Amino acid sequence: MSDIARQTPIYVTAYTLTSALGVGNQAALRALQTGRGGLREVTLRAGGQTWLGLIDGAADAPVPAALAQYDCRAHRILGSALAQDGFAPAVRRAAERYGAQRIGCFIGTIASGLAELEARYVGCDPAHGDLGPDVRVRHTAHLASATEFCCRVLGIDGPAATISTACSSSAKVFASAYRHLQAGLCDAAVVAGIDCANEGFIYGFRSLGLLSEAPCRPWDKARDGISIGEAAGFALLERVPHETGPGAIALTGFGESSDAYHMTAPHPEGAGARAAIELALQRAGLDADEIDYVNLHGSGSPSNDSAEDAAIAAVFGDGCLCSSTKGWTGHTQGAAGITEAVISFLSIRAGLVPANLNAREIDPALRTPVALETLQRPLKRVLSNSFGFGGNNCALVFEALA
Repeated sequence: MSDIARQTPIYVTAYTLTSALGVGNQAALRALQTGRGGLREVTLRAGGQTWLGLIDGAADAPVPAALAQYDCRAHRILGSALAQDGFAPAVRRAAERYGAQRIGCFIGTIASGLAELEARYVGCDPAHGDLGPDVRVRHTAHLASATEFCCRVLGIDGPAATISTACSSSAKVFASAYRHLQAGLCDAAVVAGIDCANEGFIYGFRSLGLLSEAPCRPWDKARDGISIGEAAGFALLERVPHETGPGAIALTGFGESSDAYHMTAPHPEGAGARAAIELALQRAGLDADEIDYVNLHGSGSPSNDSAEDAAIAAVFGDGCLCSSTKGWTGHTQGAAGITEAVISFLSIRAGLVPANLNAREIDPALRTPVALETLQRPLKRVLSNSFGFGGNNCALVFEALA
């Protein structure tokens, strides 16, 4: 253990997830318990097949009329997610306790409403460069738009920021919120992530040779890339443990690093990932053997899984049970951190380790023990990893309070 000071816990007092597993926490939990993954095969516009983790139904209703300028699929999904699991009422009660200006909002995303802009380009008039009379880039495709939209829906007016650090974005929101809370800049914070499937993601990853034509299979010997998913998730963090009961959870440690080894490839020995994991454990005041389960970043690409395996083996040896949940939801990009944080909360609450879905033959070159079936077991402490392009790494430690 180093001389890094143990951090003061921050309490998770509400949370919700909308993803390919369904709308709301109960849908996600039922899927995990029954083994129903959310990936499905699609034919791409430019030809070829892949598997995507798409959200059904959550984008049917438009945003409130007063916020019509924000209307796009991403914000419709955000609005639907905010209406689940009593999340918005929990934020309103926090605003009543502290004041709306004391509630922060930190949202992680890579693309925000980029699909809206893509649709405009597909249908544009090339002779005049006309994207149509209602482009609304400022309120849909701009990265700040998701954060602005959520603040307005929730009626909060504290410190706000959009975090865009590739696939660690909505894990890093926890760290940013923690710093704001500890500095006394706010008393509670909404942390979130949103990303939707779009052609920039699909064809970008395909051009890199990282998009699988089959359901992604992290840790499998034959893994060949990712499956893109979409999700919107939220958590409410508070310095004081209001509204906590059975199953209450705290953020007890976080670690961040940036190894900058390569624009897209991870450090082959997982140096940056290891640094983030070790810092998270140090801040939580824990030894590696006190973690009950690791929710892996586990994207399903050969190099990413190998690098993360090296980091996990260096910290935990081969004794900590792990799994990747991207075989359930797909890689939800900037929303991956919040997706897997909420899955970690549900795993703690239900006492289960989700299966490493779709993997059939574990790569013998990898040491990390992964659960091939969903296991029932009590979980006290969970580590959740999120790693992104450019070596943007974040690890979070969550702990049950009772």
